[in-house]
Amino acid sequence: MFLKPLFLMKAFSQFFIIATLCLFSSISQAGNFRTVVIDAGHGGHDNGGQWGRVYEKHLALDTAYRLEGKLKALGYNTVMTRRSDYFISLPQRVSTGNSYRNAIFVSIHYNYTWKQEVSGLETFYYSAEGKTLADCVHNNLIRRTRTVDRKVKYARFYVIRNSALPAVLVEGGFVSNSPERDRMKSAWFRESIAQGIVDGIQRYRRGM
Repeated sequence: MFLKPLFLMKAFSQFFIIATLCLFSSISQAGNFRTVVIDAGHGGHDNGGQWGRVYEKHLALDTAYRLEGKLKALGYNTVMTRRSDYFISLPQRVSTGNSYRNAIFVSIHYNYTWKQEVSGLETFYYSAEGKTLADCVHNNLIRRTRTVDRKVKYARFYVIRNSALPAVLVEGGFVSNSPERDRMKSAWFRESIAQGIVDGIQRYRRGM
């Protein structure tokens, strides 16, 4: 009659040990990197979302450079998947990121939809570790930009689905929304996006 409670106690003890190890493993993984792979979306013939002469590919690259400068100032190693206006395939982007160890992958985009009233920032993840990174980045993006919060979301975008690194894809607002487009054309807004990502990376590296 005492075997069942004893069995349950042992099972609970084993579960607690495993959960604790997973927690410390996650924290260790979060802090164990010095390299950030920065992926500026689109490029070349691929303009991404656009409205008039406002192209997503240009906004993404400018934000990527701002992000790189801030990260380097903090002592991080950085890798850019593209450094000017040229096209890189999705597999090439992933291959660049996966060639580094102890790194994270941040893909930068700006959104577009035919519904011109839609606005706000959203951050996407695929893996469990990617969600942890996405939560950190997104919370700080919203804090820095004070814009509409479209939340952290799971997605199967190629660059995050095939990344061997903790990976996120940031959508920094809608080119198709007039007030948001006006903000993203201003340097202060792209600077805020870059700083929000940096703050999130710092938070993630500290293990939340």
